[in-house]
This record gives sequence, C-alpha cells and structure tokens, in this order.
Amino acid sequence: MSERIRQPALAPPPVRAAVPCANDPAEFLAAHYRTVWETRMRDLPFVNPALEVEVTPFRDCGGDWVGVVITPWFLNLLLLSGGGRLWGDIPAGERRYVDLPCGTLQFIADDDPDIGPYQYCPLIAPVSAVPDMDTARRAAADALQAVFAAPADAAPDEPPAVEAAPAPVSRRGFFRRLAGHRN
Repeated sequence: MSERIRQPALAPPPVRAAVPCANDPAEFLAAHYRTVWETRMRDLPFVNPALEVEVTPFRDCGGDWVGVVITPWFLNLLLLSGGGRLWGDIPAGERRYVDLPCGTLQFIADDDPDIGPYQYCPLIAPVSAVPDMDTARRAAADALQAVFAAPADAAPDEPPAVEAAPAPVSRRGFFRRLAGHRN
C-alpha cells in the first residue's frame, strides 16, 4: 500500500532566481512597459491618459539597481538584482524589507516573463490624481532623492547621544510610581 502525501491547498509560487543586471536596466524597462501600455493597458478604465511610460536612470545601491518607473497605471520604486547585497530571491507576491540609505522600505516581489524577478515599492497607485508628466517626474525625482538621503533623524557628524542609565528603583518606589506617586 502506498502512502499518500498531503498536498497543501495553496502552494506558494516557485522562486525563480534573478539573473543580475550588469548595466542600468532603465532603457530595457522603458521599452518593456511601453509595449505593455500599447498592447494590454491602453483601453483600461483606471489608466491616466495624461501620463506616459518613463523610467528614471537606475542607481547602483549596494551592487543592485534602484529606480522609478512611471506608467499611466502606477508610479513604483523598483529594485532589480545587480548581484549585490540588497537583493534576495523570494516568491512573487511575498513582501520583504530592504535597508536603503533612507531607512527600511517594504518591497513586493513579482516575476514578469520578460523582465524576470523584480521587487517594487508602490509610490502612487492608481495615478488618476497625477495631473501631468511634469508632476509625475517631480514625484519620481523626489522619491529617488528621499531614498538615497540619510534618515532625517541621523546626524552623521555627531556621535549618537548616550542616555544615562535610569536610577535603580526600590520595590517600594516601584509600587509608589505604579500608584501614581512621583517620589
């Protein structure tokens, strides 16, 4: 008698390992999303006809690629593998946290047959409230500037402040504070 192995009702999609991009992927992504716009998205009701496909130059960040893609249906920050330290292969639909110069951002994994595995952080979706390409470009530039800036609370020229250790509290003092007394 053979033993039946239980199969989960919903199995996560297989993880396809990313092939690192050696060069800035902006031109390739722009061509890809223009094709998607012209062939599959143009007549959908949620697109913004005031926008077009445009991709910022991607920047090397820890050996991987980070840039912004503007389309008539989204404005996303993308992370593509360059063989660096930021990238991590995960199944499409899964989320992961990536440490960038600005701090930690959440990215969602996707796997496109033409692009391959990539991860994105939605900036604006839907883009129906974006009035024109100039506004979309400014939003993309502001996003990239923010991503590559140090966190606002970080002061690189000053060492971090060292807080004094709190004075030990006696058992009686603990219960007095718990009861609302300050001394």
